[in-house]
This record gives sequence, structure tokens and C-alpha cells, in this order.
Amino acid sequence: LSGLGMLPVGLGLDDAWTDPASSDTLAKLWRPYLTVCINAFGVDRCMFASNFPVDKVSCSYTVLWNAFKRVAEAEGFSEADKHKLFYENARRVYSLDVYLKPRPIVEDDH
Repeated sequence: LSGLGMLPVGLGLDDAWTDPASSDTLAKLWRPYLTVCINAFGVDRCMFASNFPVDKVSCSYTVLWNAFKRVAEAEGFSEADKHKLFYENARRVYSLDVYLKPRPIVEDDH
């Protein structure tokens, strides 16, 4: 699940006349789209992903990941489901042999 910050999506996040969006703003904006996908395909077939550097037009890397964390929190996903969305599904799909500890929401840096 990625790419919502790209220009063609048309959410207006690239408007030069506005301040960069916070992770809270992005979470509220993106949540309906992300939850439809997760509800349709299930947490075993979805993963949060970055589309950087293309998404840089609308937010920083930290803000993007914080937005995903806020959506997962707002949706009330279990720790097991969050583990799948943020780590396990990507590890499985891309055959990665790594382990990363979950990171909390950090201060947004625009």
C-alpha cells in the first residue's frame, strides 16, 4: 500500500502554497483508501510501503511512515496484524532474511 502522495493521485499534497502535511493529516486523508484495500485483501496480503523518492513531493519519509502507523493505530489492528503490515509480509514476499524491531511514532520532521 503506497503511492498516495504521488502527483497523479490528485489529493493536492503537492500544492506549493500549502505547508507540508503532518502525519496526522495524511493518516486522516489516506485512511479510507488504505482500509478499503486491507479489508478487501486482508492483512496477510497487504503491506505498507514507501514510494520514495516520488512521494517526497508531498511529505518526508518519516511523516509517511508515521502516517501509516497512525492509520494502523486508529483502525485498532492487533500487534500481530501490524507486524504483518509493516514487516512480515514484505519479508515473506521479497524473501528477506532480516529482522527489524518495530519503531514508535517519532516527531514529524517536515
